[in-house]
Amino acid sequence: MRSKAERHRAIQEIVSREEIGTQKELVERLRQLGFDVTQATVSRDIAELRLARVALGKGRHRYALPSLELPEDAYEELRRQFGLFVKDVDRGGNILVVKTAEGHASGIALLIDRLRRDGIVGTLAGEDTILVVGRTEGEAEALEEEFGQLLLLGKGLRRGPQLPS
Repeated sequence: MRSKAERHRAIQEIVSREEIGTQKELVERLRQLGFDVTQATVSRDIAELRLARVALGKGRHRYALPSLELPEDAYEELRRQFGLFVKDVDRGGNILVVKTAEGHASGIALLIDRLRRDGIVGTLAGEDTILVVGRTEGEAEALEEEFGQLLLLGKGLRRGPQLPS
């Protein structure tokens, strides 16, 4: 059985290259690629990937990836994703390891790539782990601190306001 992360990557590829206007069309296209999916699953995937339904005119629509072309937009979405799905950040030398909830590593790695920072050589994502390669050990250390702050902020937001004891 193919993973959720593989399905999400396939959906992102499909909507970026093809004119897909309905969930039914997306289900059919995924099935052609060997994914055993239902419309309910695709509906959840669309919400998780934050796909937008864009009007093409004359009553036609298509799904599109969220507009995260600017590094500032990617950073805001990265902050949100860290709060929801990142569990831990660790570093060894110039390599960071970001642990995520299962199925969310590829989406978060994509956001890290879209930051377009010179200090990040690249990312590699699995099912629940991202390797972020820093250009130098110092840049990786700064990233570790920054990602750690995003993680702490996210944990605070998930917990909600704390009442005094």
